[in-house]
Amino acid sequence: MKQIPLGRTDIMVNDWCLGTMTFGNQTTQDDAHTQIDMAVDAGINFLDTAEMYPVNPIRAETVGLSEEVIGNWIARTGRRNDIVVATKVSGNNPGWVREGRGYDGAVIREAVDTSLKRLQTDVIDLYQMHWPIRGSYMFRQNWTYDPSGQNRQQTLDHMMDVLGALDEAVKAGKIRAIGMSNESAWGMTKWIDQAEAAGLPRMASVQNEYSLLCRLYDTDMAEMAVNEDVTLLSFSPLACGLLTGKYQGGAVPEGSRMSINADMGGRMTDRVLGVTQTYLDLAERHGLDPVHMALAWQRTRPFAVSAIFGATRSDQLAHILKGKDVALTDEVIAEIDAVHQAHPMPF
Repeated sequence: MKQIPLGRTDIMVNDWCLGTMTFGNQTTQDDAHTQIDMAVDAGINFLDTAEMYPVNPIRAETVGLSEEVIGNWIARTGRRNDIVVATKVSGNNPGWVREGRGYDGAVIREAVDTSLKRLQTDVIDLYQMHWPIRGSYMFRQNWTYDPSGQNRQQTLDHMMDVLGALDEAVKAGKIRAIGMSNESAWGMTKWIDQAEAAGLPRMASVQNEYSLLCRLYDTDMAEMAVNEDVTLLSFSPLACGLLTGKYQGGAVPEGSRMSINADMGGRMTDRVLGVTQTYLDLAERHGLDPVHMALAWQRTRPFAVSAIFGATRSDQLAHILKGKDVALTDEVIAEIDAVHQAHPMPF
């Protein structure tokens, strides 16, 4: 599988990444370990997790289980050097982590050590902030986004506090690189500018939602990424399963995300199934599996992308991996662009 540099670091990751947010909840440890084995054997070296995982639902009593599952795999197999491990510290939250407290420099110093212990490793390859403390337009908040209440100097001071703690962790050998999640172009630029000016660790990546159905990244964020050498770690590249077609016709498979979260985090709009069908029809016309088409499309973008996909079960992962070498023709890409222009922002 193709490898790309993570930002301006010397860390090489695959352009596909195994997401682990169901590990320890919907996905048992045995199946999760099978999935990691399958991914590594297929040539994937990149795993993404977070301190608050697993999800569906997120609960205080399950926080950290996904990291523990990965840590147990590392301890059992001894294959730490075969994987690049990314995890995240949670921002302000409803009470899942630290009774709702987000992160600052002091929290990061503690959270890094906690994640290292769960992961049973000496170093975290990529340490990310899960969302900005000042707020974010991600997760459908873009429709009513209002940044007018932000305090610019407070935000910049917070960034410097966080970067200072991350610098300590890098110098101590606890983390190798840093990244953001659910961040904006202004936010990424400020993180980078302040780090460069102060000689502190530079953001290597940003983990934002990106799929055929969710293309907020295509303009300002794309420009930021190209000019600042920031790698996109795209989450939900299959739009939480919508692009598999399994929800068409009102179907709700047992154990699926929709069976747990009916509105799919705001993705289940009046338009989305119709737009999804257009992409499914496009794939069928060209003899493509829609899952493989959606993931192969990520490789066509004019900026660096590592697509984070997840599977509740190992048989689902097996199907995804069958498409690891699929490449799209110019004709297919042009038709995808036409569908996007006709049906932008379905959720």
